[in-house]
Order: sequence, then structure tokens, then C-alpha cells
Amino acid sequence: MTSTPNLNNLFQSAHDDGLLSNASMQALNVTDIGAQIQAGLGIHVDDVMSSEVVLVTIMPDDSGSIRFSGNAAVVRAGHNTILDALSTTQQQENILIHNRYLNGTVLYPYCPLSQAVRMDDKNYDPNKGTPLYEQTIILLGTVLAKTQEFSDNGVPVRTVTLVITDGADGSSHVPPAKAKSVVDDMLRSENHIIAAMGIEDGHTDFKQVFRSMGIRDEWILTPGNSKNDIKQAFQLFSQSAVRASQSVGSFSQTSLGGFG
Repeated sequence: MTSTPNLNNLFQSAHDDGLLSNASMQALNVTDIGAQIQAGLGIHVDDVMSSEVVLVTIMPDDSGSIRFSGNAAVVRAGHNTILDALSTTQQQENILIHNRYLNGTVLYPYCPLSQAVRMDDKNYDPNKGTPLYEQTIILLGTVLAKTQEFSDNGVPVRTVTLVITDGADGSSHVPPAKAKSVVDDMLRSENHIIAAMGIEDGHTDFKQVFRSMGIRDEWILTPGNSKNDIKQAFQLFSQSAVRASQSVGSFSQTSLGGFG
């Protein structure tokens, strides 16, 4: 049986490599959120045969407002569109994918694309709150831990992450600056794309919300609250995720280019 990776060791290793600041180490305090990060790590490094890995990580909003707006079906379909798009790439063998809902439910931890679970009305019933900052830290902590796990084993890693919400943070116990510290550290290494989608709710300035979390303007999507707008936003992300998975050489160009 393969042993569970030690998160403290992984984050310390990232810190020693100059990839994690002291502020991010504090934000990723394993005592508080370690079990939640651990739940997303999934497949063990030794069970992955690829010479390079692309981690695709998705956090769909499962707050009640998604359902009240009538958008549950289009969010489910959007996630499944990403799976379909990635499964057409020649690099699909290198992709590991993970889905954690905004309120912490792990639909599936990191696994090969072929094992990803499609979202449907049985496994996605949006009826909770919006702990956006808190859960983004947990999500990115999972991305970082998995990245470090591969890096420590000599496997090059690139990551593409999508955070989705249709409202401002309503229930986190941390400020956006804590998420920003982690985002800033990740973007500095140039191996990560962190994208965000804010579905129009009539009053939230999503650009401002995501900027406060350190997410770059070119990676912020702000679709209107119509099924067509949301569908198009998911398609844009799918195209970017496919591009990012193509080759190491073009990754930095893709990350700088944003959704353009």
C-alpha cells in the first residue's frame, strides 16, 4: 500500500525551493486544513507513468444561488464540456483532474481523465453558501501539494485551475489577502494558470473580487446570467485548458495570453 504524502514535508519542500512565502505557509496551515487538502490528492505519484504532468483543477460553485438562478444544469454541462475537450487532446495521458465543489465536497480527487466523474443531478445539488476565499486556499493548497509531490520525484508539472462562483464571499473566516498570498507565489513560478469565473448576480464586481485574490485580469471571466453566456465561458476555459496541456514550450505563452 502506498503511503499518504506528508503535507508538512511537501509545503516545507516548496518553501525551501523558494516557491512558498512565509505568509503562504501560514495560510496553508496544515493543522486547520490539512485533512481537506489530503482528500483531493488522489492518485499516488508512483502510479503515474507520464514523463510530465498537467493538473487540471475545477471548483464549481454549489451555493444555493446557482439553483435559484436556474443555472445548475448549465454548470454541470460546463464541467462535462471541460472533460470532453481535454479527452480529445493527444496529451490526455498526461492530464490528472480534480473537482472540489465550492463548499468542500470532493467529487473526485486527482485521477486520470478517464476516471473523472461527470457532474449530474445526483452528485450536484447546489444549496449551500459561498466560502470563496477559504475554499480557494484549500483548492490551491491541493494543487501545490500535488505539484510538489511530482516535482520532488523529478516530474515536470504544469497546472490549470478554475474557480467558479455566482456571488461574493459570504462565509469565509479569512480575508482575500490570504488567498492572494498563495496565488502570488504560484504565479511567480510560471508553472500555474489560475482562472476564475464570476457569473453575474446583479451586484457583485467580480473583477474586483478576483483581483483582491491575486487573479490576473486576463484570466477572469464574467459571463452574464444566461445559459448561453455561461456555456460560452466554459468553452473558453476548455480551449485554454487544452492549449495549456499541449506542450511545455507554449505554456508560458498561454499563461500570459489569458482567455484572449
